[in-house]
Amino acid sequence: MKASVIGLGIAVGLCGAAAASESPLVGAWKLVGYQVESQDTRKKIPAMGGSPSGRVIFTADHRVAFVLTGEGRQAGSTDAEKSALLSTLIAYTGIERVEGNQWCTQVDAAWNPEWVGTVQCRDFHIEGDTLEVLTPWRQMPNWPGTTRSIITFERDQ
Repeated sequence: MKASVIGLGIAVGLCGAAAASESPLVGAWKLVGYQVESQDTRKKIPAMGGSPSGRVIFTADHRVAFVLTGEGRQAGSTDAEKSALLSTLIAYTGIERVEGNQWCTQVDAAWNPEWVGTVQCRDFHIEGDTLEVLTPWRQMPNWPGTTRSIITFERDQ
């Protein structure tokens, strides 16, 4: 009887671990492209420069950590220079859930305090080792107007 209970516990644990990792997003993804599209003009711009850097990491227990930084960031020495660095940063973390081709994050920490406690949803498409992400139209503190981001990642090997 005891062996059966232990065996059942192991099987349930393994099934739970498999279910938690079923998301195609689980793993680390490296940023390879970032554009911002204006809703008014439909013009796409490399708002973080031509070679921004960043990663998004999804864990099997549904945590997500998202960091993007603009090209050519330099350490600031004055208050104004340090403050300006916020316009070349996007970072948040929280608990995510996947619903079809959308992931939604309950944000628990972010570079922008207005995001804390909100739910941020992103449409995504995976083809091979490429993850394409599209945000909804929104107002961002980093640039003017109503915009959406078009973000491309490659799976870390």
